[in-house]
Amino acid sequence: MKWSWKLGEYAGISVYVHATFLILIGWVALAHWMDSESLSHVMSGVVFILALFTCVLLHEFGHALTARRFGIRTRDITLLPIGGMARLERMPEDPRQELIVALAGPTVSLFIAATLFVWLRVTAAWEPLDRLSLTGGSFFERLMMVNVFLAAFNMVPAFPMDGGRVLRSLLAMRMDYTRATHWAANLGQGLALLLGLVGLLTNPFLVFIALFVWIGAAQEASLAQMTAALAGIPIERVMVTDFRVLGSGDPLSRAAELILKGSQPDFPVVDDGRVVGVLTRSDLILALSERGPFSRVADAMQRDFQTADSFEMLDKAFARLQQCGCHTLSVTHDGHLVGLITMDNLGEFVRIQAALHNPRAQVHA
Repeated sequence: MKWSWKLGEYAGISVYVHATFLILIGWVALAHWMDSESLSHVMSGVVFILALFTCVLLHEFGHALTARRFGIRTRDITLLPIGGMARLERMPEDPRQELIVALAGPTVSLFIAATLFVWLRVTAAWEPLDRLSLTGGSFFERLMMVNVFLAAFNMVPAFPMDGGRVLRSLLAMRMDYTRATHWAANLGQGLALLLGLVGLLTNPFLVFIALFVWIGAAQEASLAQMTAALAGIPIERVMVTDFRVLGSGDPLSRAAELILKGSQPDFPVVDDGRVVGVLTRSDLILALSERGPFSRVADAMQRDFQTADSFEMLDKAFARLQQCGCHTLSVTHDGHLVGLITMDNLGEFVRIQAALHNPRAQVHA
């Protein structure tokens, strides 16, 4: 994600913090300063928000490490002002596995809350709840309550919260995955409308959350519909066959020339009839600025790349494009390059299929 800084890495999962997180830190510091005009109070507030987001990070690692048990990698985790986001390569195809992965995060939050509760009781540090506020009260008791809220909020049955995935997984045990996603997304958008109306009358921040939920539900439904539309169709029926290739010894100026003459963004690099790399538009631009037009394609191409066989199904290619975070897959048959699959031509195929099956598009004599 752009404007993100890497904090570190654990279990092969990179952790990033988005630049907008600084806005949250600033808002917390200002709120505490206005409350007491005490520097120590401000520092206490900043430390609390950092402790809170440490709990959020543990929540996201709950999802990521549980998904790893089912052979699903996590690309990275990014901390945002509204929470954390773990980018799993994919969700499990088995609804029971998706249920376990979705519940892992809230379970971690409840475990943290339960641990803090026991510690507060053992140390006799418990205070009446009416003494707690956003800026005052027992540090650990507030942290406990926020973890309870974090678990409860994430169990709201609406995408992109964990509760939306829990609902879908339960529905998918009784119906097909696309239909289950459709029902879960519709419920989520209904809740978003209700939340937005409440926000207009009470707290404008709820309108922002409602918009976030609405968009998340729409994206999840669209993703499931696209996957279903691509299922059972071989790649060879849709792949791009009019494309250009580069050799690893070609100068970057050759790639620049091909981009200017056409619309192909990424180029397979082929030596002796075999794909040995991929040169993307972004890598080309970066290499041109750093090395100049006469450096070789081999110095800028990606050597770790994904391919697909022409006999595979489109939904598998779509999943692979999502997993690698790339725009183009080289399609091979018996090891030889025969075509390309891109996000653009998959989208065009789905739109064409939708138009062909739309009764209003039919012409009657």
